[in-house]
Amino acid sequence: MLIIFSSSLLLLLLVTTICISPSLSTTTTTTTTINRRKHDLFTFPEGQSTVLPDPSSFFSPNLTSSPLPTNSFFQNLVIEQGDQHEYIHPYLIKSFNSSLSLSYPSIFSNSSFTQQVFTPDINISVSNNPNPTKNHTISSFSDLSVTLDIQPSLRFFLVRGSPYLTCQVLEKVSLSIATVHNIVGLVSNSDKTKYKVVLGNGQIWLLYSSSSIGLTRKGSTVISDDFSGVIRFALLPNADSKLEPVLDRFSSCYPVSGSAVFDDSFSVKYKWDTEGSGDLLMLANPLHIRLLDDDDSVKVVDDLKYKSIDGELVGVVGSSWVMKTDPVKVTWYSTKGVEKESYPEVIDALVQDVKGLDSNNMSTNASYFYGKLVARAARMALIAEEVDYVDVIPKVKQYLKDTIEPWFLYDNSWGGLITLQGSKHRDGDFGFGIYNDHHFHIGYYLYGIAVLAKIDPVWGRKYRPQAYSLMLDFMTLSSGPNSKYTRLRCFDLWNLHSWAAGLTEFENGRNQESTSEAVNAYYSAALMGMAYEDPHLVEVGSLLTAMEIHAAQTWWHVKEDDTLYAADFVQANRVVGILWQNKRDSVLWFAPADQKEFRLGIQVLPLLPITEVLFSDKEYAKQLVEWTLPSLKREGVGEGWKGFVYALEGVYDKENALTNIRNLTGHDDGNSLSNMLWWIFSR
Repeated sequence: MLIIFSSSLLLLLLVTTICISPSLSTTTTTTTTINRRKHDLFTFPEGQSTVLPDPSSFFSPNLTSSPLPTNSFFQNLVIEQGDQHEYIHPYLIKSFNSSLSLSYPSIFSNSSFTQQVFTPDINISVSNNPNPTKNHTISSFSDLSVTLDIQPSLRFFLVRGSPYLTCQVLEKVSLSIATVHNIVGLVSNSDKTKYKVVLGNGQIWLLYSSSSIGLTRKGSTVISDDFSGVIRFALLPNADSKLEPVLDRFSSCYPVSGSAVFDDSFSVKYKWDTEGSGDLLMLANPLHIRLLDDDDSVKVVDDLKYKSIDGELVGVVGSSWVMKTDPVKVTWYSTKGVEKESYPEVIDALVQDVKGLDSNNMSTNASYFYGKLVARAARMALIAEEVDYVDVIPKVKQYLKDTIEPWFLYDNSWGGLITLQGSKHRDGDFGFGIYNDHHFHIGYYLYGIAVLAKIDPVWGRKYRPQAYSLMLDFMTLSSGPNSKYTRLRCFDLWNLHSWAAGLTEFENGRNQESTSEAVNAYYSAALMGMAYEDPHLVEVGSLLTAMEIHAAQTWWHVKEDDTLYAADFVQANRVVGILWQNKRDSVLWFAPADQKEFRLGIQVLPLLPITEVLFSDKEYAKQLVEWTLPSLKREGVGEGWKGFVYALEGVYDKENALTNIRNLTGHDDGNSLSNMLWWIFSR
């Protein structure tokens, strides 16, 4: 069996520069660079994929020389035909046949799911276009925006959270503005730089132009005179005329891109590049509002609200925002420690669990399950340290050295890691080869590497470059021609949580199922920073961990008094199964909605010290467990899934949970009896 960072593997590794972002901010000078000497720097051997799409179909040539995003909010625009809609808040947009459709979506909800419905309220194109089937091109992108060109005339600045859709008309052309609804009114101001378009479905759209534009109504289509300049479209929410002056006031300043900057610990700063004049008006989601730093640089416009599947989007004036979160302390061990009187029971379980470790008889050849086994063993070493029983650590250490294998290859087309199975089959390693679940898989390996580097610093120092290269696949902060990986591959800096879907086209956009495994990824990266005495990595990993937890508690955890979702969905669900950009589902990829233990378990595993923070709300933990318990009466429920229910029960009822755990006859493949007892006795 190959061992991950053995001398034989080093011969296969390619030379590259390995570094985290130069700093938390582009304005600071602190650097974290691993082994600057070129001949000391390594990455993974290059692999060739037969299943990945060609990025050059949609990205402009100047972008394809750098690593490209594989879990972005605009991913549907650059795979397959590029014609599935995407959600840029508050609008759904769809690019098709050299036109762009704009929808202010309605929301349909029942007890099983809640979903936004796309209707092409406004369709924008060039009149009499001689080449209506030409693909659009992505000419630039950033954390908070993407620029979409419909050549040669139209450039759309798709900036997330803008109440206006901004289109730059690059050459004089006649525009076609169509709708599936009846047009019941078209009124302009005196200089024809603003129009009010009233539709038969009750919507009122405002159209602003940088110079005079003549519009002529022809049925359900409006045709313009030849025009070049900037046009902006904004829905008047709830057709409320009192809000029209607000949209008028801020219509002259438009964002062309937006970035997220990490200036300070436990904060994210949004900065938008703007053109035009005046102040910038944007929209904030509920998590933004909760974390928004209340200073003089921004002003919340409480009256301006747009409906969204993520909750009401509220107006905020200001070209930069700062969002701050309380620090999340990343620790190796439980917060309160294990009760000393329980040490003998924990140690007995630990001895048996460690005895069962056998690197020569691994039960899987799938990278995800293999990673779980690695992390499971690493937990045993930390539990041993916490209960002062170090006798088992040498065997755990050897097991980790023998099992952390070189699963990964480097894909040069998009710029990231794939696996051999994933390079040949789209569903190989759960789609890892098409950039699905990278943070889930790699997070488990990082946990094992962090623990091994902690308990064997000599090993850690020797193979630090390779460890960092693995981590950087989803933790790189800066990306460009000299980087091997795209910026924060999975983490969405507007939603403030990760996506897992990779390069697969979905009608409802990106999705993520397991928030707890996402938390584990950034938590494990922070632990790796602790093992390597890298405060920068600890800081970034801790911040992303905190944001992922906030997002989980905002959008996945459904409390009984939740008002973000419709009442019928709230009544039936205590936790979201799959959260999509455009939908909330009660089902899982691997289980129906009524098997609730799966839904609870996939939001808890792996059981770690950081789980204390993720489920810090005891009342919600109780609601979730009581909602789940009836499902455990079903015949054939797996012992491992029962275990996570009982673990969460231990948050508020330790004694009953302990009885239930002692009666279990098995555990999840990433869990163990010693870990379950550690959890209960450290409550």
